[in-house]
Amino acid sequence: MIAAALTTMPALPGVYRMLNRRDTVLYVGKARDLRKRVAAYTQPGRLPERLRRMVAETAGVEIVTTHTEAEALLLEANLIKRLKPWFNIVLRDDKSYPWLLLTRDHTFPQITKHRGAQVRKGDYWGPFASAWAVNQTVTAMQRVFLLRSCADTVFANRTRPCLLYQIRRCSAPCVGHIGAEEYAKLVAQAEAFMAGRGAAVQKEMAAEMEKAAAALNFEQAARLRDRIRGLTHVQGSGVVNPASLGDADVIAAWQAAGQTAVEVFFIRGGRNNGNRAFFPSHAKGATAGEVLGAFIGQFYDDKPPPPRVLLSHEPPERALIAEALTLKASRRVAVVAPRRGEKRAVVQHAEANAREALERKLAETAGQAKLLAEVASLFALSAPPERIEVYDNSHIMGAHPYGVMVVAGAEGFEKAAYRKFLIRGPITPGDDYAMLREVFERRFGRLAAEQGAGETPQAPDLVLIDGGAGQLKVASEVLERLGLAAMRVAAIAKGPDRNAGREWLHLPGRDPFQLPPASPVLYYLQRLRDEAHRFAITSHRSGRARGLRRSELDEIAGVGPARRRALLNHFGSTRGIKGAGLADLEATPGVSRETARRVYAHFHPGARVADVP
Repeated sequence: MIAAALTTMPALPGVYRMLNRRDTVLYVGKARDLRKRVAAYTQPGRLPERLRRMVAETAGVEIVTTHTEAEALLLEANLIKRLKPWFNIVLRDDKSYPWLLLTRDHTFPQITKHRGAQVRKGDYWGPFASAWAVNQTVTAMQRVFLLRSCADTVFANRTRPCLLYQIRRCSAPCVGHIGAEEYAKLVAQAEAFMAGRGAAVQKEMAAEMEKAAAALNFEQAARLRDRIRGLTHVQGSGVVNPASLGDADVIAAWQAAGQTAVEVFFIRGGRNNGNRAFFPSHAKGATAGEVLGAFIGQFYDDKPPPPRVLLSHEPPERALIAEALTLKASRRVAVVAPRRGEKRAVVQHAEANAREALERKLAETAGQAKLLAEVASLFALSAPPERIEVYDNSHIMGAHPYGVMVVAGAEGFEKAAYRKFLIRGPITPGDDYAMLREVFERRFGRLAAEQGAGETPQAPDLVLIDGGAGQLKVASEVLERLGLAAMRVAAIAKGPDRNAGREWLHLPGRDPFQLPPASPVLYYLQRLRDEAHRFAITSHRSGRARGLRRSELDEIAGVGPARRRALLNHFGSTRGIKGAGLADLEATPGVSRETARRVYAHFHPGARVADVP
């Protein structure tokens, strides 16, 4: 198949995707010459074992051509991060990063934490590794520059200074304790500090303090002295705050036991904005340089790279990575692996943190492995379970019913594998057994169909249900009917008075039993059950919220969001629209005569609209 695909493949830069029979992406790669690169897969004997397995499962090849190899590298990173192919080095990072925002849509700019799209007018600094890191910076900015952090609505309704003014963390512009011109000066100093010109700001503040003291304005001089002390504390330099780096990211890798930890330090304006550890999934033979090379592209897929990226190991195609990041940032980005000096000291500090993070993870994994071995013994499994599926449902008086599945494995909860099932019915409202039956028929019916087609879908080693003997009976009947009776299934029921620690376990063909209250396995099963319950409640609430947001107006043909908004703004509520006469509806701004007649007819089905004047 691959050889046949080569006959029409261009000798151009681009990205290729290997797919299996279900069109699932197995591998994403980039190439300077697509034809030459893909041709290598027609000689499996020269490939490592991992790629030989990939070729064996490949049933199709898709390509996208690009103008340059650097563009191909960026596209490859984007696809890997989005598709998470099984045979690639994949960065598992679904968190957004906080930024520091100084607003520009108000006379007195606000300093605040920001996540998400940067649509509000203002200056953004970051990213920061965590909410804690950005909160610490906001506090420091308040202490040194006395900028307000309150929302505009709070600012507009203040009649006296808040507590932040009393503890000298705000200049109270809300009640006129500082004018716009003087406040703008504080904002300019804050900007200079965030841009890395803290020394100049400190010098300026020292001159102001001396001037105030010379004028015998000792209270003002004391306030400036306190601000200078705060600025000196924030600017503390060294390995943790490398002032000479300016804006840079320090990325270090440490490998042990076939796993890799990647530690990232965010340095902005010579200050440490925090650090975060990552654990990319990869084959055991991948080197630290290879992991870093794959990591960098995916890491900067959704965030701007700084002018300098310092690495602990030299990645393959380092120059190409630098070119791709330069293309993304629209300015030069240097990617280097320093060997001496202050930069090397900073990288070594990051390496030490990566080593400690990996040691902690390995210790946790060892404990998890022991726990899963005990779970296997309890449920008579042939080996520790690699995939545990837990099921629960949620509703209120039968309304907005949802069933959910959460997944856990050797590395904890696998949230990307969670699934929610909106119950379709028809079922009697509140019938938990019928809800569970529908969920199992949908989930395991698909599994049985895929196995019948010769595919190898991910099947659970253990199925756990939040419930008792009744739920277990329903689940066992469904699995038996689908030819999956060999699948291990159990139910965990809440104890008397719903007390944690007194749960009953139900297994097919065995009397219910309890585990000792201090059993680690019991704690683990409780965590699984509680996570399923949390996800079920969250799914139900989100579905209920969507239902509450729906309006009777949604059922009227020709009434879209704009006209619905116009009607609600004019009448205040759906009840007001129901009671309105046709003439009132027609007088609504933005609503045509035809739409008004449709709305009136919907709420007055017995009336003849043609007869209404």
